[in-house]
Amino acid sequence: MPFDPTLMLETTRLVLTPIRATDAQALFAIQSDRPGMRYWNHPAWTDLKQAYVQILDDLSALEAGTQLKLAIREHVDGPLLGIVVVFAIDETSRRAEIGYHLAPAAQGKGYMHEALSRFAAYLFDELRMRRLEAEIDPRNVSSAKVLERIGFQREGLLRERWRVAGEVSDSAVYGLLAREWQDRADPAPR
Repeated sequence: MPFDPTLMLETTRLVLTPIRATDAQALFAIQSDRPGMRYWNHPAWTDLKQAYVQILDDLSALEAGTQLKLAIREHVDGPLLGIVVVFAIDETSRRAEIGYHLAPAAQGKGYMHEALSRFAAYLFDELRMRRLEAEIDPRNVSSAKVLERIGFQREGLLRERWRVAGEVSDSAVYGLLAREWQDRADPAPR
C-alpha cells in the first residue's frame, strides 16, 4: 500500500506527519522512559543509536508501503510529542494494526484521543480499511480508555503473551470496524 511521504493530517490542535530523522532525540526520550515503557512490547531504549535505527526502518517501511508512522506535533515544525503507527497491513482483508505512544509531558491533555481519532478517520475514510486492531497491556487503563473512547471494543485476552525485561504480561486485543466508525456519535476531530 503506497503512502505519501508528504502526508499531513491536521486536527484543531495537532499536526501528524511522517516521522523524520531530526526526531531521533525526542523519540529516544519517549522510548527510554522506563515508567512510560512498562506496558510496551520491548524494554526501554538505552542508546540514542536505537532511535536513529528505528527511524531509518520506519522511513524504509513508509517507502515500501508496509508501515506508516506519523509524528504527533502541535505544529508542523514543533517538537515530537508522540507517534501513531499502522502496520501488519493486510490489503486483501483491508485490516491493519495500530500502535501509539505519547511523551509523558504530553499526556493528560487529550492529545492521543485527538491524534488517534484523526488517524482512524484517515485509515477508514481515505485508505478504505475495513478493520483496525490494537493490542495493549490490560493493566494500561489509560490506553484502554483512549481506544474505547473512539469506539474500539475489547475482543479478547492473550494470556502471558509478552516477556519484556523479565516481566511476563498479558495482551488485550481491541478491534474497530469501518461500519462502527461510520456509525459512531463522536466525529473525529478535524
